[in-house]
Amino acid sequence: MKIIIDAMGGDYGVQPIIQGLVQALKQRCFTPIVVGDEHQIKPLIPASISHQIQIHHTADFIKMEEPASSAIKRTESSIYLGMEMLKNDQADALISAGHSGASMSLATLRIGRIKGVSRPAICTLMPTSQDKYTLLLDAGANTDCKPEYLVDFALMGYEYAKSVMGIQNPKIGLLSNGEEDTKGNELTKESFALLKSLPFFAGNAEGKNLFDGNFDVIVCDGFIGNVVLKTSEGVAQAIGKILKTEIKKSYLSMLGAFLMKGVFASLKKKTDHSEYGGAPLLGVQKPVIISHGSSNARAIECAIYQAIYTIESRVCEKIEYAFTQK
Repeated sequence: MKIIIDAMGGDYGVQPIIQGLVQALKQRCFTPIVVGDEHQIKPLIPASISHQIQIHHTADFIKMEEPASSAIKRTESSIYLGMEMLKNDQADALISAGHSGASMSLATLRIGRIKGVSRPAICTLMPTSQDKYTLLLDAGANTDCKPEYLVDFALMGYEYAKSVMGIQNPKIGLLSNGEEDTKGNELTKESFALLKSLPFFAGNAEGKNLFDGNFDVIVCDGFIGNVVLKTSEGVAQAIGKILKTEIKKSYLSMLGAFLMKGVFASLKKKTDHSEYGGAPLLGVQKPVIISHGSSNARAIECAIYQAIYTIESRVCEKIEYAFTQK
């Protein structure tokens, strides 16, 4: 497998990207193609594995404050060059922690949508109280949606849950402000009317269902999905800080925390977005993984694993087949 890693544009520069890549190479067999400034990248690669890593040099990249529309004109930027390599079958997947808008627009324009897909969608995993995850989409690719887009999201989410998550009969829900069929705004009501014809649709899901494991996939428009995602990450971080503060208030609390350190470590792992690495952009013809701009080395490592799972499961081909049967 050949995986393109866009080394430029992340909040913390090239270093965590390369650190995550080096760590992933210790665990899985793949050929990385790193696109970015060779002068920054080379010194970070251990000599013992330098022969395993290809570097495609460019110093240009799309900065976070630049509009996504500028990406199509910047043909020497790292994300543009990476997308062109993916388009031309020089690799099997691409990962970027750079400008997400640029990544999404170039994936749509240069790689192209799967036939029948109205809009690509970002999917992400949400931890639950059960020993499983809920897949949420769209998590930010489409802020304004039509009902038929949400039907496409449901189809893509269903295929991803089956192929990558290994769920035999995924249960799909529509995010709304109540479980009753009549609840919701104009978009959700119209979407519900279309979704109810799908055999795997299980009805409306409330916000709490994102975390109780009662649904395998929950669909919504990208505006709501992104707000939910960022809010969830903020709550998880706040709870972690509150716990640390409370534990330090007494010796008994500190002793209890020491005795339960395994439990706390497990909780942190499940609620840390770094453990999920990146969000696949479903609906384009090749695997594209979009990571947080603030990704650390662990997040990049896990994003690479996401890319590998997506390649191995052939989810793009399975989504394409599902849309021929639509």
